[in-house]
Amino acid sequence: MIEKFRIYYNSRIGLLEIAGTEKGIASVNFVKKKSRENAPLPACLKECVSQLDQYFKGKRKEFSLKMDLKGTDFQKKVWAQLVKIPYGKTVSYKEVAQAIGKRKATRAVGMANNRNPISIIIPCHRVIGSDGKLVGYGGGLWRKEWLLNHEKNVSFSKR
Repeated sequence: MIEKFRIYYNSRIGLLEIAGTEKGIASVNFVKKKSRENAPLPACLKECVSQLDQYFKGKRKEFSLKMDLKGTDFQKKVWAQLVKIPYGKTVSYKEVAQAIGKRKATRAVGMANNRNPISIIIPCHRVIGSDGKLVGYGGGLWRKEWLLNHEKNVSFSKR
C-alpha cells in the first residue's frame, strides 16, 4: 500500500489539508481542524504549500505540481480542461462540456467538478452556471466568490 502524507496550509479562507504520495498531490481540501501530519514529507507536498502561499499572496497564477489523481477517465478529462481555464476568468459547465467534446454532458461535468479532489490547483471555482451565477463549490460558495474576486483583483492590479 502506498503511504499517504499530509500537511496543512492556513490560507486566508480556511485551513487546507494537502495529501499526497511520493508520486504527487492527491488532494487539497478545506478542513475544520488538523488530523495527522507527517514528517518527513515528500518534496511535492512542500512545493504545494509554497505554491499555494504564492497564489494567496497574488504572486502565482499557474501551478506546476506533480499530481497523483484518482478518478474515472471522464473525470480526469474534465479536470484537465479545468486547468486550461485562464486565471481570473470563468466558464460555464456547458462550455466545459463543449470543450471536451461532450456538449450534452453538462450535468456529468458538474458531477466531475464536484468530485475534483484538488481544490484551487484544479480550478473548479472558475466554473459557474450558464446564467452567470455562482453554483456548487464544495468549500462553500463564499469561498468560491472569494477566490474569483482574489483572481480578478490580482489580474486588475497587475495591468
